[in-house]
Parts: sequence; C-alpha cells; structure tokens
Amino acid sequence: MTQLTDIRGEHLQTALSLAASGMPVLPLRAGKVPFGNCPACAGNGCGGRPNMKTPGPCYCPQPCHGWAAATTDPEVIDSPTWERTWHRAAAVAYHPGGAGLTVVDLDNPDAIAWAHATLPTTRTVPTTRGEHWLYQGVMASANAVRPGVDVKSTMAYARWLGPGTGTLTTLPDVVRALAVKESAAVRPVTIPVTAPARAGQCPHRTHAYLERGIAMAEQRITEARSGIHAEVYRTFLAVLSTHGRCGCLTEAHIARLFTAAQAKGETARHCTDAWINARTRLGL
Repeated sequence: MTQLTDIRGEHLQTALSLAASGMPVLPLRAGKVPFGNCPACAGNGCGGRPNMKTPGPCYCPQPCHGWAAATTDPEVIDSPTWERTWHRAAAVAYHPGGAGLTVVDLDNPDAIAWAHATLPTTRTVPTTRGEHWLYQGVMASANAVRPGVDVKSTMAYARWLGPGTGTLTTLPDVVRALAVKESAAVRPVTIPVTAPARAGQCPHRTHAYLERGIAMAEQRITEARSGIHAEVYRTFLAVLSTHGRCGCLTEAHIARLFTAAQAKGETARHCTDAWINARTRLGL
C-alpha cells in the first residue's frame, strides 16, 4: 500500500512540475485513457467546456472532458477533487498543443525507420513500442497519417514519458503536410440539411454552442476504442438530432466529422452511409 501511495504521489509531483514549466497536464487511468466525465458531465449534460480549442479545466472541479481538462493551475492540480483522482491514476498526460508542441507518435520500428529517413532530427522520447518525436510548433492533430504514425498537437493528449533527449526542432512543413494529406483524403458528399422555415435566428447559430457540439463529437469519435462503425453512427445521429433541423450545419462541419471518422479507419463511403442513415432515422 505504501509503494502504491508513493507512485500516486509521484504522479502528482510530476504533474505539478510540468505545470510549473507551462505544460498543461491531466491524469490518465489504466489503459492510457483519461478519466471519464463525472455524473454531472456525463453525456455532455453540463454543456461542455466553454471553449474546446484551449486547455484548462471546465466549470466542473473534476478532471472532465478528456484532453480539454489539461491545466497548468497548481491549485486545480493539487485540489482535493483532483487529489482523489491522482490516487487512482496510472500515468500523467499533457496537452501538446497547449504547450506549443507537436508530437509525432511512432508506434513501431518501421515507423521509426521512416521518421529517420524523412523527418528532421529533434527531441526524442522512447515509448513502450516506439518513440515520440517532439517539435516546437502547433498544428491540427491527426491519427493514422501513415502506418504506425499519429500526430498529436491540438485537441489531443500524449502520455508523459520523460523529457527525452536532443534539441527541439521547429515544426517542419513535412509534418504539417501529414495532416493536410489526411484531411484531403476526406471527400464528404454534399448533403443538404433541410429544415422547416423558422421565425427569427436559430439559437444554434451562436458560434460557441455549435463549435462546442462539433468539437465534442470529434472528441467522441477520436477517443472510441472499439466498435468504430457504431460509434461514428451514434455520433452523427447525436449531432443531427441537435443541429440537423435548423440548418446551422455547413459542409465544413460535416467535413470535420468525416475527417475524425476517417482518422479512426472509416472509409469515405462508410462515413457517407452513416450520415445518410442517421438523417433517414431522424426523418431529415
């Protein structure tokens, strides 16, 4: 029990040290995943964070909303609520984008060999199965940009595995291009969202409300661990049930959802089918 307590205390001290250096942190549970939302925030019942594009605690005092809970505030990290979480934590994570970093996650020897042949040398951190290559700069995150390679920056988290070795290199265009290629692979079909005429302005057109909903949907897809087909469909259904009848969704919003789904291995055809099926079920 003493050894377990020491490990939990070590996680807390690591988190406080990283936060003091300007790196937003959050606890991870077993399986290298964030703690689930508390009952009040489950199913986004709390309305989510006010701005999902930046790190920091939501209004809930617990570390809810995955990567978006990452914070540098020592009073939050060492609060009684977070302390209870640290006692159950298996690791410490950080939000790379919030620290001005991008992590190229290389998951196997082939991916590492590709990086040595293709990417500029930079700070390197060994992982369980491969390496993290850290660059100075921020970009959009993207999964499976090539076999065994993920890019983690904004709206993502990475497990803290130590400071690594080597000097940080400025984020190169070749890494930025990985996410561009991933996004370019998505070709969502233009699907008009019809709606009955309404008087006055649609309440969903406020940027914060709509942006929060799309960001939460992207996160839900990204964090899915199994049953990706079903999770994508359920997420599309949830988005359309909220925003599908008021005409506030644009092609750009649909493309973001399709991009998140394809990053998890869905094809453009599967995305389109799931979207159409969700619209059909809702009678849109």
